[in-house]
Amino acid sequence: MSERVYNFSAGPSMLPVDVMTDAAAQILDYEGSGMSVMEMSHRSKPFEKIITEAEANLRTLMGIPDDYDVLFVQGGATLLFAMVPLNLMQNGKADYVVSGQWADKAQKEAAKFGDARVVASSKDSNYTFIPKPAADEYRKDADYVHITWNNTIYGTKWPVIPDTNGVTLVTDMSSSILSEKVDVSKFGLIYAGAQKNVGPAGVSIVIVRKDLVGHVRANTPTYLDFKIHADNGSLYNTPPAWCIYIAGEVFKSLLAKGGISAMEAINKRKAAKLYDYIDASRLYSAPAAKEDRSLMNVVFVTGNEELDKKFVAEAKAEGLVQLGGHRSIGGMRASIYNAMPEEGVDKLIAFMKDFESRNA
Repeated sequence: MSERVYNFSAGPSMLPVDVMTDAAAQILDYEGSGMSVMEMSHRSKPFEKIITEAEANLRTLMGIPDDYDVLFVQGGATLLFAMVPLNLMQNGKADYVVSGQWADKAQKEAAKFGDARVVASSKDSNYTFIPKPAADEYRKDADYVHITWNNTIYGTKWPVIPDTNGVTLVTDMSSSILSEKVDVSKFGLIYAGAQKNVGPAGVSIVIVRKDLVGHVRANTPTYLDFKIHADNGSLYNTPPAWCIYIAGEVFKSLLAKGGISAMEAINKRKAAKLYDYIDASRLYSAPAAKEDRSLMNVVFVTGNEELDKKFVAEAKAEGLVQLGGHRSIGGMRASIYNAMPEEGVDKLIAFMKDFESRNA
């Protein structure tokens, strides 16, 4: 068996080794059931326990209030770009802050269902900062304000929860959920694809205030109605059982390691190390505005496209993989999600120093 690499992919990304080790040990026989979680009925007692515990542990981790539903759905954040307006756009109006490619896609999808106004955008600056509209720039009669909390491609994040002038706040937290403490009560709806900090691709988490559920437009496909999933405990149809199981194991692992506060401290330390080295370097630079830098996705460049490619190739040979930047912007990107150990960041910095000494 070859040695495990440090996988800096933006997603699917690294999973905790302890979770995968335990899952591997039970892959043929889960807790004496004689079968894998991948084989068992989603109506069975063992799986009912799995999904119930997963929800309970996520509620504990994030401090989710009782007046919120927690749903496990399929389709990724991309499907949720449509589910959000279909369920929440009662007056036909929503305000979107476009801070990256995924925020742009979310706005364009919502525009198919109503007036999805772009309140502010940093597109002209290649999304290197988070636009921060004043509270009175949001329409009071908008059904919701949508933001993308962390921008995976461009390495930016919202530094604070914005004041939306009393309008319901919705956020895509796909690449940052569970990485830092957030006050769930400040949001009407939080959604996230699993494949960054939670588990394998195939399941998405929806955390939605109960008063926002049950107002879907009449012609909405059944599966896209939040109420269907809330009323059926995320078991309206066959769910992605294995993905939910792994997510639940990740939640247990995080609780055992001290919860989100402990992870946030580690994540801040990892990111600070990397940014501090980049800022002091003669070769590398980070395009993202300092006040908006992501904890999860560190984007950096040398300023020379060929040198960037050389960096990625040589890093791979050293067991530091998936460091190429998104195809739309190039450069490099180190995604340092919860499961990336600190020694992985240390090894990356050591390689960066060596590469700089040979190429500066």
